[in-house]
Amino acid sequence: MTEQQLQGMNETALRSLARQLMSTLGEQTEVIESTQVALAAKAKEVQFKDTVIAKLSFEMATLRRAKFGRTAETLDAQQRALFEEAIDEDLAAIDVQLDAVGPKKPSQEKRQPKRTPIPDDLPRTEIFHEPQNTQCPCGCQLKRIGQDVSEKLDYTPGTFTVERHVRGKWTCARCETIIQAPVPAHVIDKGLPTAGLLAQVLVAKYADHLPLYRLEGIFARSGATLARATMADWVGVCGVQLNPLVQRLREIVLAQDILHADETPVTTLKPGEKGTLRAYLWAYSPSKHDSLKAVTYDFAKGRAGKHASDCLGDWRGKLRFVRTQI
Repeated sequence: MTEQQLQGMNETALRSLARQLMSTLGEQTEVIESTQVALAAKAKEVQFKDTVIAKLSFEMATLRRAKFGRTAETLDAQQRALFEEAIDEDLAAIDVQLDAVGPKKPSQEKRQPKRTPIPDDLPRTEIFHEPQNTQCPCGCQLKRIGQDVSEKLDYTPGTFTVERHVRGKWTCARCETIIQAPVPAHVIDKGLPTAGLLAQVLVAKYADHLPLYRLEGIFARSGATLARATMADWVGVCGVQLNPLVQRLREIVLAQDILHADETPVTTLKPGEKGTLRAYLWAYSPSKHDSLKAVTYDFAKGRAGKHASDCLGDWRGKLRFVRTQI
């Protein structure tokens, strides 16, 4: 707007124009402030994720050094097998946590192991997944043109079976669209095991106290070859996936007014160092007279009262230290 045009305008028009300019300036200022707040929040989120990634990367490097370093070579065959199983489980759990935090850096990419083929002689059960509606939005009837098949290894006590998930592909000849049922949800995406097989591995390891190298031999006699390193990866992933259930169980237990506690000494290996470490597994459960039958565990390096305080947090109630039958 030129100076001559401004001079030709009356005072009312100038005031109106000034109000419009001030309103526009205020809106832009609000947008800038909100953008700055959002950028600051994103910066904090990125900093937090970078810190978590650095922590997990350090833990991963420490575990790998413990597994492949000189200290591991001093262990006998049985100790080494147990030691490597525990490290593989922890590494798998760290991989899942890194994937949840953000994309890995090129140096953190994990080399995918070659999967052992499922034996052809195992019985197979086909599970078909088809779209609920095979009518195209354009009005044409879809035509089946193929299918995708994925196989999952399942286990019932003493018997291996194979689930064949068949997902048909349907297409419309007029608009050339392809419709396919979504992939069913699994505990391990694109993994080999079903939930039943994962449950068997976890029960055998933690309830029956079977090392994975022994479970490897048991499964081999049933007709399936599963490497202990593969099962260790499964255990680590399941540990992360089951964490929400663990937290919910802890909330239920801590909702009780009376708790019984017990600490049990356990011997653990010290990664990167010779010898072992004496630690404690703390158990917390309601009174035996309570209708709720649940136990939550906490791992600590000592038996001092501060470990119970750290675990219980803001809980307020009566705590008794007893020898419980768990």
